[in-house]
Amino acid sequence: MVGSYKPSRRVAGILGWCLSRVQAVPYRVTARWLFYRLVQERGFQKKQYKTFLKWTSHARKRFYSGWAPGTLADDTRKAHIRGHGYENAEDWMESFKREQCELDKHVGQEQIVEIWFEAEAMYSQFNYYTSPYHVTLRPFKGDASIDYKWRIAKDLEALARYQKPIIVLYFGDLDPKGLEIPNNALKDIQAWCSTRFQLIRCGINKEHIQECGLVENPEKPGTYQWEALSEAQAQQLILGNLDKHWSLGAVKRVEEEEEQATQYWVRLVENALRG
Repeated sequence: MVGSYKPSRRVAGILGWCLSRVQAVPYRVTARWLFYRLVQERGFQKKQYKTFLKWTSHARKRFYSGWAPGTLADDTRKAHIRGHGYENAEDWMESFKREQCELDKHVGQEQIVEIWFEAEAMYSQFNYYTSPYHVTLRPFKGDASIDYKWRIAKDLEALARYQKPIIVLYFGDLDPKGLEIPNNALKDIQAWCSTRFQLIRCGINKEHIQECGLVENPEKPGTYQWEALSEAQAQQLILGNLDKHWSLGAVKRVEEEEEQATQYWVRLVENALRG
């Protein structure tokens, strides 16, 4: 019920601080991401994780002081919206003036690059930082299904047409499952893919524990999750590795060509609509 949640002064202060951290980043974050901010910046302990989930759950369900059910992202689920379109044929014809030219961003690159990562919940962060690069992102959601691995293998085979090396940059948790997921998937994908490719695990790796001062997973001591990285550390790991293999400058040159072609297309459509 809206407005029925009345936390203690201490909890209210923590919830206010948490909401400010959520609002400080330009993408949606998960509860686990937010708890790691508390651990790193407010001295929270691993054993407080379940209590933290209870506080934020009450705040979200009861719309407490700026919180809402959608304040934090779900780790795994999302709706696939269907059935929408233009209201009439005239609107559809007008839409052609907004058509953007899209050219192949692989042109001008020395190699083909994809980014794979362990959890769907990481998508918002990876999408935000890599959008200007236009590289393919593949979340795994844990162990990949047979169908998902088969489609990856066939997608990689299709990339052979570029006749360039194919590099896959992988990011995930440093725990037994986080190490097992890419290894298990890789065996099947390589067996089903006639095109050679290289997978590079970019993090979290053992050297990052000390380098980044990572805090253990509150639920599994001795393991480390992606969300333990600070925002700056995550950005550096993502873009630092991507910049080694993919040229943002080459992408910008393609985008300039797209803009010129789009402007030409708009002029053609406007002339056609005038009759």
